[in-house]
Amino acid sequence: MPSVSGLLEEREPAARRRVEGLREEADRVQAELGVAEQDWNEWVIARSRVGEVLGPGGAGSAAPDSTVGLRETGPQSGPAKPKSVVPVWREGLAWSALPVDYQRILRVLADRHRLGQGPLTCQDMAAAFGIDPVPAKVETLRSKAKRLVARGWLTETTPGQFTLMPGASGPVGAS
Repeated sequence: MPSVSGLLEEREPAARRRVEGLREEADRVQAELGVAEQDWNEWVIARSRVGEVLGPGGAGSAAPDSTVGLRETGPQSGPAKPKSVVPVWREGLAWSALPVDYQRILRVLADRHRLGQGPLTCQDMAAAFGIDPVPAKVETLRSKAKRLVARGWLTETTPGQFTLMPGASGPVGAS
């Protein structure tokens, strides 16, 4: 009868090969995701530029239109649709460029900032919005907050605690 150690040693290389294969696949997917995100960002920028040129004031306008970026996505009232586009923050970009749910997150954090209060957790956000703090709803808020962090609107001071990014502190995007 084979020893337990011998059986374990026989199975270990197969498990290691599987882990290495999955890591290679994850690296490939990460690289492909990076390329896809870059492509998407370029389309968002292109649409923003066209909006600046075709928007009020035309090509001769020195100041960018603060609502450029998502004007074509439809009405800005009601809940955000899945896969909403969250533009990268830049000087002069208004909060109105964001879907409504994201604007609500910025508004509650701006109120806390104005009152001199600290960062906010997603559970606290859920309470501020009158949402039951059940895991699915808190995770939805966390996903949106993380997307705002990735796009430069928020900062995550410590894991799970969010504040406005310096410069993104006003509803018109002014610093």
